[in-house]
Amino acid sequence: MVRKLGSIREIAVVSMASRVRKLANGLLRFGGRAGNEAIACWPDKRRVCYPGRMIGPAGNRAAALSPRDPLAVLREVFGYPAFRGAQAEIVEHLLTRGDALVLMPTGGGKSLCYQVPALCLDGLTMVVSPLIALMQDQVAALAQLGVPAAALHSGLDRDAQRAVERDLATGRLRLLYVAPERVTAPGFLDRVAAAAPVLFAIDEAHCVAQWGHDFRPDYLQLAVLRQRFPGVPLVALTATADGPTRREIVARLGLGAGRVFVQGFDRPNIRYTVVEKLQPRQQLARFLAGRPATESGIVYCMSRARVEETADWLRRQGRDALPYHAGLDREVRSANQERFLRDEGVVMVATIAFGMGIDKPDVRFVAHLDLPKSIEAYYQETGRAGRDGLPAEAWLAYGLEDVARLRGLLARSEAPDHQRRTEWQKLEALLGFCETASCRRRVLLGHFGEELAEPCGNCDACLDPPATFDGTEAAQQALSAIYRTGQRFGVGHLVDVLLGVDSERVRSLGHDRLGVFGVGRAHGRDAWRGFFRQLVAMGLAEVDTEGHGGLLLSDGCRDVLRGERRVVLCRPRGRRATKGASRAVADAGLDPQAEARFEALRALRVELARAQGVPPYVVFHDTTLRAIAAAAPRKSADLARLPGIGAAKLARYGAAVLAALAEKAR
Repeated sequence: MVRKLGSIREIAVVSMASRVRKLANGLLRFGGRAGNEAIACWPDKRRVCYPGRMIGPAGNRAAALSPRDPLAVLREVFGYPAFRGAQAEIVEHLLTRGDALVLMPTGGGKSLCYQVPALCLDGLTMVVSPLIALMQDQVAALAQLGVPAAALHSGLDRDAQRAVERDLATGRLRLLYVAPERVTAPGFLDRVAAAAPVLFAIDEAHCVAQWGHDFRPDYLQLAVLRQRFPGVPLVALTATADGPTRREIVARLGLGAGRVFVQGFDRPNIRYTVVEKLQPRQQLARFLAGRPATESGIVYCMSRARVEETADWLRRQGRDALPYHAGLDREVRSANQERFLRDEGVVMVATIAFGMGIDKPDVRFVAHLDLPKSIEAYYQETGRAGRDGLPAEAWLAYGLEDVARLRGLLARSEAPDHQRRTEWQKLEALLGFCETASCRRRVLLGHFGEELAEPCGNCDACLDPPATFDGTEAAQQALSAIYRTGQRFGVGHLVDVLLGVDSERVRSLGHDRLGVFGVGRAHGRDAWRGFFRQLVAMGLAEVDTEGHGGLLLSDGCRDVLRGERRVVLCRPRGRRATKGASRAVADAGLDPQAEARFEALRALRVELARAQGVPPYVVFHDTTLRAIAAAAPRKSADLARLPGIGAAKLARYGAAVLAALAEKAR
């Protein structure tokens, strides 16, 4: 079978192991695993493409995939018409042998910043990545594009590892993904040197920060790349790094002479919602109630026990939920992660052990049942939602018990004093984000030094603004209650005192005779709980981490008690659902006919992915399917103009996509 697709002729050689299926309209599409090899005849040279590698005519070092122009590579290989944001400038900088630190939001296209230069240069690009799952995804995606790439990791058997090492030795690879531990293995860099490296990329570079939220000790050894290969450009990439973390990355990796590219931290497609933790499971159930069972998501919990309990509870509610934490057997963790990556509608309930480097683009929500340890951790974890740019949600339930737990952990930390102060500040920033009455996105971005000109219109504070009032008197009453009761009681008892609850405990302690007894009847119990939480977030009170969660007065409360400082408090929102719809949701809609085409294309994608043993998003992202569904192309030339359709994918899937659209149009 030979057909011409633009400038590429494709000859499909289907072996006996191939599975050939007929479409309803009689057209053929082909899929399979290692049994299907395709010979692609490019205008300049003949190459044989195998899953994950490309060999030149005589098995020598592969020639360039396409012209050396980066924009041509972007269009022909990756199928995108133009670079986004700072991508073009970063690529040009690396091609002129400059070092760089790249900060780009998740889903912003960091990988293209080193993959495009890798295909414009003759030689090996080595990528350091912290997780096997991320390496496998990247290699699978590149194989779909006809790019010769491989990964070396502990999950390979001996034969597979030797095959990759042979490809490395013979110059057949353009990109090699390795774990940081591999870089320092005896003799490994000698083999890399023999492969003529032209670029080093360090992904998830925030792992180099010794007191960061995802620290990996082996990342500290990566400075050897700059020492061993001083003339080879090195790029470090991350989605999360505040000022101190950036400086630490630059120093530890020897990037002092390089450039720092910051493309902003905003993820406008993510809606942020924060609720007071009352009945967390029931609140989570209400959040999930309106979401289709086909949506994938992540639910983060602090403890392993809560992970297991929540996953079991969600399964009883009819959700396809799986647990993930460090206490599970490695095989179980691996199998659960594999299901999450390959199947639709799976909810992963996990500790923070899960998520770094997860490349699944269609995660539609990230929910936290416990407060993360810092605003950086929160940003990193919520950033795993909506990597494809389509609408996603970040939902967080938190209470003062979370604050007590995290402050207790910090108090017992063995970190140096200056680092503990930094971690305190990060936690305080997260509390400020949770308790703000203004746009949450403004607070979040402000922590990373980025200013948002207008309220985002896509967070609960914008969609359902809380009412504020002069809460100075209420703050004085709350602080006085803390003081008069001896600074050793929690919120529940303090609220009883303020509301004048005639309980046996209040009477036995003599708190019914205090001047503050019953002075707070103007506000309800939920309101007082919120007021105390806001006072802690403002630094006017603090949780006693060495006691039993009682509240203590902070130094800053004196001005409030003296009447020298005004306090603005938020009234409780109540338990109603957030009203309104985000602009991102409205923008992502398809008309009914296009939506039907989209669902048909999703079904085709699942079938193609299963035939090859790869996740569906490796075949096409949802954004590409939506673009196809909206445009409804009828010819290969029309399909080739859409984003995400490069030459290899057009050759591999074009006929099947067009046939599916034609069938749906009947």
